[in-house]
Amino acid sequence: MLRFPALRRPARFHQRVFGFVERSRRLQRRFKLAILAVTILILVGLLAGSPRGRNLAAGAIDAAKASARSMVGLPTPRAEVEAATHRNRLLAIDDAARKFRANFPTMDEPIQRLFRYAGSDPDHGLLRWGNYDQTLLLPSTVFEADDSGRSYRLRPNTRSIWVRNVSPRKTPLTFLIVPDRPELAEVLRGSGGVIVSSSIQTTNSWGLRGPEPDPSAPLRGIVLGDSYMQGMFIDDEHAPPECLRRRLEKRFEAKVSVLNTGHLGYSPEQYYYTLLEYADRFKPQFVVVSLFANDFGGIEEAVRGEGDWDEGRYWLGEISQFCRTRGLIHLFVPAPMERQLSAPRRAGFYPGLISNILDEGSEAYLDPIEAFVDRNMAMILEADRAGRRPSTSPLYNGAIGDGHFSPIGAEVWAEAVARRLGLLLEKNHK
Repeated sequence: MLRFPALRRPARFHQRVFGFVERSRRLQRRFKLAILAVTILILVGLLAGSPRGRNLAAGAIDAAKASARSMVGLPTPRAEVEAATHRNRLLAIDDAARKFRANFPTMDEPIQRLFRYAGSDPDHGLLRWGNYDQTLLLPSTVFEADDSGRSYRLRPNTRSIWVRNVSPRKTPLTFLIVPDRPELAEVLRGSGGVIVSSSIQTTNSWGLRGPEPDPSAPLRGIVLGDSYMQGMFIDDEHAPPECLRRRLEKRFEAKVSVLNTGHLGYSPEQYYYTLLEYADRFKPQFVVVSLFANDFGGIEEAVRGEGDWDEGRYWLGEISQFCRTRGLIHLFVPAPMERQLSAPRRAGFYPGLISNILDEGSEAYLDPIEAFVDRNMAMILEADRAGRRPSTSPLYNGAIGDGHFSPIGAEVWAEAVARRLGLLLEKNHK
């Protein structure tokens, strides 16, 4: 039997290193590790020492958690979603405040004077989140902060009026509804601001627009909404919820009390917390939820089907569940856009997606656009016969460059909502 000699690996020869060289290398490695550790500590300190840094660090942690969960098909816990949203809002407000304070001295003196009168200067203005994900500058003479979920609210027992044509550059999204006092005309001198004389707004003792609430009225309801329900540039008598109250009183021949909780810039999250605040105190039989495209992101984004519809679905679902648990009649009503009345409607995304994300029967969803189109056509035809065709829809404030309901539009909205509510209330009492 043949035997082959075993193949042996050649012996390795290690080059000997002098002791002082090895010590030097060890010191270099330790030095590099120390530099790396110090750099990490500095970065961590920088991140922890600034709002943006803390937000970036928390966001990186959230992203890592979300990636790990997606591997096993787990959703992100609701608490983490809301914590991240809160951090982003605080960061946006901090950035806006810093920039506004730096830019305010560069504004014309009449504009500065008006902002101080309104309580919208850097020392007194309310910078709060609204319009789903924007930072708004609100006058502290008319609004006050709310940290219970609503972000801000109207001050009680306050008389105010709208000023338009003032939109200085390098300021956050600004709303100038200001105290209605005799000195306002002088304050406006040189600012270019124009008083909208028909827009006087008063709030009751609950900090809501409209008559003093009557929890003992036979029929009681809450209207949740944004600037469309608050009533931009129109007086108290023509705010949509007040028009609704009058129509319901006429239909049922009984005292009706309606809470107008509409606040400019509100979105479904704020609607929900508003409902929580007033439901037990007022004990309504019905709830109307007015919606608009910017409840789900930017207006143009929502019209294209973009935006955050999942977040809207969550909060509208919370409202639905609250109402079902309490046995409250509830009705979701998207506000028609003026351009949808005569131009191509393109309603597949707005308001079409609202009907898709609602877990409700058809009776709880009302799109009043047909009533708006019919009334708009009738009024234009009437104006044509009189030889004075309007350049914008008479159902909106187009005459002053605003897209909210005019007093006529508010009545059309109230008529459509009252009709559906009447049927729901009668069905509920059978």
